[in-house]
Amino acid sequence: MSQLFTKQAKFRAVELGVADRVAFIHGDAAGYVSAAPVGVAACVGATWIGGGVAGTIELLERSLRRGGIILIGEPYWRRLPPTDDVAKGCLARAVSDFLTLPGLLASFRQLGCDVVEMMLADQDGWDRYEAAKWLTMRRWLEANPDDELAQDVRD
Repeated sequence: MSQLFTKQAKFRAVELGVADRVAFIHGDAAGYVSAAPVGVAACVGATWIGGGVAGTIELLERSLRRGGIILIGEPYWRRLPPTDDVAKGCLARAVSDFLTLPGLLASFRQLGCDVVEMMLADQDGWDRYEAAKWLTMRRWLEANPDDELAQDVRD
């Protein structure tokens, strides 16, 4: 993990005027539990930290204060791919990596979670989000060609 991303998050918190209300901890999120209970525990696009949605919710709950909120950002299949090879073409390891939206919502319910708000990306918004990462990575590679993560990012 590059320290650059943590540094950028801190700068953004200052820009938004919330730096006094948030903390950033640089490290591996897998297994991380906050020393003090928090009001919001979030994992956006990285539920691998808990081995999937269920494990990530369990992990986040361990940091949450009573009455707190968990925020999960998770991709879902708009249409199930017919094979794992097709899923791999969508940057998944297998069809089983993600659920359909109804399946994802049902999984939250089965885990005892109430969905209190949902924001969905449409195809155009998702494409813009993904494409913006390409430009960001290209700029990062140009500025950090010798970083230990440069080859992985390039690949």
